[in-house]
Amino acid sequence: MLASGPATGGTGQPDTAVPLPRFAPFGARLNVVRARLAVGPVAGKLALGFLALASLAIVLFATARRSPLVPHSGIAFPSWEAGPLGGLIGAAVKNNTALNLGYSFVIAAMLVAYGVAVLAVRRLSMRTIVVWVLAVHLILLMSPPLQLTDLFNYLGYARLGAVHHLNPYAHGIGVEFHDPVYLFTTWHHLKSPYGYLFTALTYPIALLPIPIAYWVLKVLTVLLSLVFIWLVWTCARLLGRDPRFAVVFVAANPIYLVYALGAFHNDFFMLVPSTAAIALLLSHRDRSAGAAVVLAVFIKFTAVLLLPFLLIAARPTQRRLQVLSGAVLATIPLAALSLALFGFSVPNLADQSTLLTDWSIPNLVGLVLHVGGGTQVMLRLANLALVATVLLFLKRKGDWLTGAGWSTLALIASLAWLVPWYAIWLLPLAALGSSIRLRRAAVVLSVFLALAFVPAMSMFLQANNIDLLATPAGQASLTLQNTLEQ
Repeated sequence: MLASGPATGGTGQPDTAVPLPRFAPFGARLNVVRARLAVGPVAGKLALGFLALASLAIVLFATARRSPLVPHSGIAFPSWEAGPLGGLIGAAVKNNTALNLGYSFVIAAMLVAYGVAVLAVRRLSMRTIVVWVLAVHLILLMSPPLQLTDLFNYLGYARLGAVHHLNPYAHGIGVEFHDPVYLFTTWHHLKSPYGYLFTALTYPIALLPIPIAYWVLKVLTVLLSLVFIWLVWTCARLLGRDPRFAVVFVAANPIYLVYALGAFHNDFFMLVPSTAAIALLLSHRDRSAGAAVVLAVFIKFTAVLLLPFLLIAARPTQRRLQVLSGAVLATIPLAALSLALFGFSVPNLADQSTLLTDWSIPNLVGLVLHVGGGTQVMLRLANLALVATVLLFLKRKGDWLTGAGWSTLALIASLAWLVPWYAIWLLPLAALGSSIRLRRAAVVLSVFLALAFVPAMSMFLQANNIDLLATPAGQASLTLQNTLEQ
C-alpha cells in the first residue's frame, strides 16, 4: 500500500494491477487496484481538506487566547505573536484540559486522514496537491509557534552575537535577561547547540525589531519548507517515481504540519541543502552535491550521515572524487567564517545528548529491560547500534537512499532527546527510497511520536501515576534540564 511506484504523469489514472498473495481472506485473489478503488479521489480530496481544516482549527485556537498551545503565552502574548487571526474566535474553549484533549483528538484524526491521503494519492492530480500544499502553508504561517519556544531561542542566540556581541557558543541566553526577547525564551543556561551557518544566517535577522524579526524568521521557514517539498518532487521525477506520492507522503504527515512547520523549526534550513545534494547527485552534478551536503552539516550536524551514502552512490571513482572535492571546497570558506565569528567554540551537543525525553527509545528499552531506563550504558549501546546499522548499509549493495533512510531511523532511535519533528529527517528518504518496509517504518514512527507527545498522553500517565523518568537516570536528566532552563 505504501509503494511509490512509477509516475503516471499526474493524470490520476490507476496503477497496473498487482495480484496479492494467495493467502488473501477467503482465498480471494484481490489486487492492489481493487484495494485502492475503495480509497478514490473523493476520499483523497476529503482527507487533504480535513488536514487543512484541522490545521486551521489548531491555528485559530492557538491564536484565540493564552493557552498551553503556545508556551509562555501565560507570561506574554502580544498581538504581533498571535498574528492577524489573533482572537478571531475569542476564548472559544476556556478550559485548558478540554483544549488539550481536543488538540490530542485532532492530531489523532489527522493521522487517519494522512493514511487516507497516502492511499488515495495516485488518484489525485498534481494540481490538487500543489494547491493544498500552498494553502496549508499559508494557514500555518498565521500560527504562533506551537507547543515550543524554539523560534524565540533562535532569535535569543542570534541577538547574543549580533546585538550584544557575545559568543552564543560560549554563553547562554540567560546573560541577556534584560533583552526583550528573554521573556519568550527557554534554555536560558544552555549554550547554543545549533550549527555555525544557521547562527550566522540569523545574525542579520536579529538586528531587526523583535516583532519584525519574528515574522521574517517565520516567513523564511515557511518558504524553505516549500523549497524542500519542491526538491522532494524534483528527486522523485529524477528517480522516475511518482512525485505525487513523495510530496503527500512527506507534506501531509501531521508531524510535518503541526510539530515541524507549525513550530517553525530550523530543520528546514538543513533539509533544503541535504535534499538538494540528493537532487544534484541524481543530476550528475557531483561537486555541487558534495558542497550542498556540507552546507547542511554546518547548519545541523546530523546531516553528516548523508555524506557516506552520497559517496557510495557516486560511481565510478571519478564521481566520488568530485563529491569529495566539492565537500572540501565548501568546508574551507565555511570553516573560515565559523572561526572568524565564533573562534574555536563548538555547538553544545554534549548537554542535549545526555538529556532524556520520556519516550526516547533508549529510555523505553531500558525500562522494559529493568536496567534503569536511559542510562549511560543504554545510550552507548544505542550509539553502537547506530554505527553498526550505518556500516551494514554502506557495505550492502542496493538502493543507497534506502540505506540512508534506515541509518537515519537508527539515528533517531538512538537519541536520548527524542522529539516528534525529528521524524521529518526520515520522511524524504523513505518517500524516495525503494523500500516499502522503510516507508511503513516511517509511518509507524510518525504515529508513535505524534501520539506519545500529545497532551492527552501526559494526562493519562499522570492519572495512572506512571512516570517514565522516575529512574535515577531520568531524575538526573530532569535536574540538568531544570538547571539549563532556569
